[in-house]
Amino acid sequence: MNENKKDHPVGTGTGAAAGAVGGAVAGAFAGPLGMAAGAVIGGVIGAAAGEGIAEAINPSEYEAHWQNNYRNSNYYVNGREWDDYRPAYRMGYDTYPKYRGRSYDDAETELSRTWEATKGNSRLAWNEAKGAVRDGWNQLERAIPGDSDRDGR
Repeated sequence: MNENKKDHPVGTGTGAAAGAVGGAVAGAFAGPLGMAAGAVIGGVIGAAAGEGIAEAINPSEYEAHWQNNYRNSNYYVNGREWDDYRPAYRMGYDTYPKYRGRSYDDAETELSRTWEATKGNSRLAWNEAKGAVRDGWNQLERAIPGDSDRDGR
């Protein structure tokens, strides 16, 4: 088996959770049984999508790429360290499946609202972090067959 095609529990788990929520909401119209069935079906579909994303870009390779290159970006703030940028790149990777099919620009307002809760110990304000989130998002978007880089960045 190709080393990049190993099981990716993070991608699978993230996709499963997002799919289960979406399926439950869709199934709610059919009542409690429809909601339960929707959650199960959505979870299975979401897990497959999450694993597909993790196979398109291995999470470890994704992080290593950005760790080696974040200082070369046009949004790098002098004096900031990898630990300041890591949560932003992780946000790009983790949220892309949730908003798949939408452009980054369409999702940015929602992403900006969740930055403070997800940034951990990062010293970056949203205006400093959003370039890294966008770059991470766009790397996934370009790697997944059938998706395209909608904003040209």
